[in-house]
Amino acid sequence: MKNNLNYIDLLNKYHFHFSKSKGQNFLTDLDIINAIADASGADMNSGVLEIGPGAGILTAALARRAGKALAIELDQNLSPILKESLAGFDNIDIIIADILKLDLNSLAEKYFLSLNLNPIVCANLPYNITTPVLEKLIQTPCLKNITVLLQKEVAERLSAPDGDPGGGAFACYVRYYMKSRLLFEIPRDKFIPVPKVDSALLRLTRRERPAADVSDEAFFFRVMRGGFLLRRKTLVNSLSAALPEYAKTDILQAMKKLNLPENIRGERLKLQDFADLSRELLSKEDI
Repeated sequence: MKNNLNYIDLLNKYHFHFSKSKGQNFLTDLDIINAIADASGADMNSGVLEIGPGAGILTAALARRAGKALAIELDQNLSPILKESLAGFDNIDIIIADILKLDLNSLAEKYFLSLNLNPIVCANLPYNITTPVLEKLIQTPCLKNITVLLQKEVAERLSAPDGDPGGGAFACYVRYYMKSRLLFEIPRDKFIPVPKVDSALLRLTRRERPAADVSDEAFFFRVMRGGFLLRRKTLVNSLSAALPEYAKTDILQAMKKLNLPENIRGERLKLQDFADLSRELLSKEDI
């Protein structure tokens, strides 16, 4: 597909109807698509995983740069469109499946690592599955470089600095494992159908080690998520609701030991604050 008209004509040829429930908004601007492909860092030593390829316009741009591209598409109605739009490429594989039900480690091994290709991700993620998909990608250790198009406000939250009150539990989760950078914004009128919000391209790079020193990772995440459970309440009240096994006095005592104000809210804590607090709470169990 060399231009936007061919892209739209192809969708019309197969009588394709956009699905709101699947979060389908396709990017149509070739200059932006090429900028995204460039920003992904894809080269001939890379194997690129794309999620939600749509009609394959970004897939094609990635395949021109990478050693191999693997596109995972949920909508079976896009299968014939993808086969036609990507027919000229011999380095693209297409899987019609739900990304959330696939074993990404196995896919990376089969399609990329076995060919000595470095697995990376580049995708225009449907807004309605952003969080679970990102969590799945982050939980796949071989994926060191993740470049995704997200709702602008989400990208801003995920790229906010440590301790920024505009973040949240998931932003902290992402920050724990990944370095994040907002690359550039994309206005809503560059998509069909036009969504209600603007988008932004976010780059996530896996840290060599997590961003905080944690003694018990599972409990650390309980404390961190608990700190945001009741956003309008103080940290102690939010944690009391999230950790019913701890008395409020124990939580206050742990906070006091760490010089955290009694009236502070969870959104004011940095990752290491949550790590220290979780360690202090765990120490009370040993007494």
